[in-house]
Amino acid sequence: MEVKGKLAIVTGVSRGIGFETVKLLLDAGMIVAAWGRTNPEIDHESYHFFGTDVANWENVQGSYKLTTEKLGKPSVLINNAGFGYQGLIHEMPVEQWREMFDVNVHGLFYCIKVATPDMIDLEEGHIINISSIAGTNGVETMSGYVGTKHAVTGIGHSIFKELRNYGIKVSTIYPGSTNTNFFDKIEFANANENMMRPEDIAMTILQTLETHPNYHVVDVEVRPLMPKGKPKK
Repeated sequence: MEVKGKLAIVTGVSRGIGFETVKLLLDAGMIVAAWGRTNPEIDHESYHFFGTDVANWENVQGSYKLTTEKLGKPSVLINNAGFGYQGLIHEMPVEQWREMFDVNVHGLFYCIKVATPDMIDLEEGHIINISSIAGTNGVETMSGYVGTKHAVTGIGHSIFKELRNYGIKVSTIYPGSTNTNFFDKIEFANANENMMRPEDIAMTILQTLETHPNYHVVDVEVRPLMPKGKPKK
């Protein structure tokens, strides 16, 4: 896709991968509708923030209406919003389990549901879902989060087959450990410089968008080369 001048909706923009992705898309000449709960206050003429809780269907519909009325139809949707709680499954509070699925799975569905009809009208579109290596593996004490990311994998693999004949691509990106605030409440790991940089994930997103119209990147798994740092000699 030639991205310059195209509209991208990006969710979960306040920090981390979403924040870096917004900045890179703006640098590439895109118009960005940033959906999130907190406005990172990026100063750019093509940046537009819409306060959005992706877990709320009515809120998503409202944000999409405001976005399209102001900016037109989106060619790109980047589903980045997501988070995880840690805990043994028999100790996990029901509220936390539901909250993860509401944001990571239901929110993904809501955003795809509102954006897809206009992409079909445009006969062009690219939906990028940010999953995790937890979407392909099991992780002890993270069953709820892992379950949501496996759902993201299954949704992406199914809908790319539904949408490909409309000229719409669906790609899923599976980052390994990334130096973001995700690990603030995770006991078995702390964010550190040996993890991947969020700006590198953003570059992978942009490179995926810029592929030839008939070249479809379905899955991309990325990991830090040396997650424990350079071995000592």
